[in-house]
Amino acid sequence: MNPMASEQNAVHVLLLMIMFFTGGFDIVSGAVFTLQNSCSYTIWPATLSGNGIAILGGGGFALAPGATVQLPAPAGWSGRFWARTGCNFDDTGNGRCATGDCGGNLKCTGGGVPPVSLAEFTLGSSGHMAQDFYDVSLVDGYNVGLGVRPSGGSGDCKYAGCVADVNGNCPKELQVVGEGGGAVVACKSACAAFDRPEFCCTGQYSTARTCSPTQYSQIFKNACPAAYSYAYDDATSTFTCTGADYFITFCPNS
Repeated sequence: MNPMASEQNAVHVLLLMIMFFTGGFDIVSGAVFTLQNSCSYTIWPATLSGNGIAILGGGGFALAPGATVQLPAPAGWSGRFWARTGCNFDDTGNGRCATGDCGGNLKCTGGGVPPVSLAEFTLGSSGHMAQDFYDVSLVDGYNVGLGVRPSGGSGDCKYAGCVADVNGNCPKELQVVGEGGGAVVACKSACAAFDRPEFCCTGQYSTARTCSPTQYSQIFKNACPAAYSYAYDDATSTFTCTGADYFITFCPNS
C-alpha cells in the first residue's frame, strides 16, 4: 500500500470523526411514535402521510386493549393518526367502522370520516436540531380521547391532548349515536353538523380575523384546552419540540 495514501486515509477518517462529534455533520433523524390503546375495547388506529414520504403501520391495523406498537418515521415526515372504533373487517381487509372509517379499508389511503380526534405531526427535516410541530385536533369532531407526550426532546415539548369525555357532554344536535339508538359514539364539529361558513371558517369567514370561536367550538375548548377546537385555534394548540420521540395514547383518561 502506498504509505502516502495510507496516511491521507487516516487523516480523512480523523476529520470525519471530528466533524461527527463536534456537529460538523447535520445528522438527519426522524422520530419513533409509540401508540398505546388505553381504551377498554379494541381500536383500529389509522395513519395517513401528508407528504407521501412514508406510510406508517401500513395505513392501519387493529390494536387490542392495553397493547402498544412502535412506528418509526423518517425525518421530514408529516401526517396524522386517529382511532377507528366499532370496526368489522373480513380476511381481505374490507369492512366498515362506526367512527373514523377510511373508505371501508383496514389500511387507509385517505383520511377518516368525521367526527374523529386527530394527532397531527410535521417532523423537522434538516437534522438533529430541527423542530417538530404537533397538535391534537378536534376540528373534525371527537370520537375518543387522545394524548401526545414527547419523550427525550428539548424545547417547549408540552403534552397535547384531549383527556375529557367529550361524548358524554356533547350537545344533542352534534351527537352521533351508535346503531340501535345506543350510546353516543362521537361528537360532530359544528361545521360537519350545520355546514355553515361561520362554523367552517369558509367564504367571508376564511381568515383568522373573521372566523372567531363559536358556542360549539367553546364546548370542545373548555373540555380540552390543549386541543384545536376550530380552524384558527393555533395560539394555544400548536406545540413544538426538537429531537423527540412521541407517545400517543388513545383514551388516556382510562
